[in-house]
Amino acid sequence: MRDFPSCFGENGVQVADSSSSNSSKNAQNLATRVYQAKLRGRSCLITITWSKNMMGQGLSVGIDDYSSNQSLCKVDIKPWLFSKRKGSKTLEAYSTLIDVYWDLSSAKFGSGPEPSEGFYVAVVVDRQMILLLGDLRREAFKKTGASVAPSSAVFIAKKEHVFGKKVFATKAQFCDNGQVHDLVIECDSSSSAHDLCLVIRVNSKPVMQVKRLQWKFRGNHTILVDGLAIEVFWDVHNWLFGGSAAPGNAVFMFSVSAEKSWVTHSQTRGDPWPFSQRFLDSKSSHSLGFSLILHAWKSE
Repeated sequence: MRDFPSCFGENGVQVADSSSSNSSKNAQNLATRVYQAKLRGRSCLITITWSKNMMGQGLSVGIDDYSSNQSLCKVDIKPWLFSKRKGSKTLEAYSTLIDVYWDLSSAKFGSGPEPSEGFYVAVVVDRQMILLLGDLRREAFKKTGASVAPSSAVFIAKKEHVFGKKVFATKAQFCDNGQVHDLVIECDSSSSAHDLCLVIRVNSKPVMQVKRLQWKFRGNHTILVDGLAIEVFWDVHNWLFGGSAAPGNAVFMFSVSAEKSWVTHSQTRGDPWPFSQRFLDSKSSHSLGFSLILHAWKSE
């Protein structure tokens, strides 16, 4: 969680992870979801990370301390091993036993690392279901014997790696239990290589356009989706000036929180400001909204 850019706590967290300086060949195809939950009255973060490589899909479930972002416990699941497609694991955090159940034996996957249907991942504490992912809800409750928790985990952030040449697409859900939207980021030249334009579309509708991108490679803009004011931050410096051998990835952040600000310096081309930016809270961590962070890699 140390490299995940959302405003967990009062300190800023780096945007770029360890793969940001590598080429798209070395980038992992992964998606990370973060949920805020309560464990016997104490706040924690439940991190669900789906990964995809040559061997198949993988799954990691971690529990982090909310105030410090320190990892409390973690389990790595490798469902490409037949015996691991269905199972359970007991973890311990805050002197509390946490049961993680999963069934991926009938899971269907698309081009990304996350399954689309036919699965469940469940987190149970004191025989209460604090987090349940997937469409096999009945099977999950039957297997775990758990009841619905009085306060379930809340979806607060997602980080995803996306790949493309000029177009980068994903699904976006900007609030817990909200509508799922088609989100597309397109970077192309309208007339020449020196006139790059950045366009963002939600459900095929253009909601944002940045012209003369070579001079506006970092910035922010507010869009409206589902009546929500969403602040969009972008940093495409590595796309433009990273070099042809290993151009690196661009970073986009979609933040529903109005109290969040992106600390910036000079926006000039020669700016030495490092690629790992920081987002900071101006208020307490209790004012958090949802954050979506996309690492966009240009494929060859």
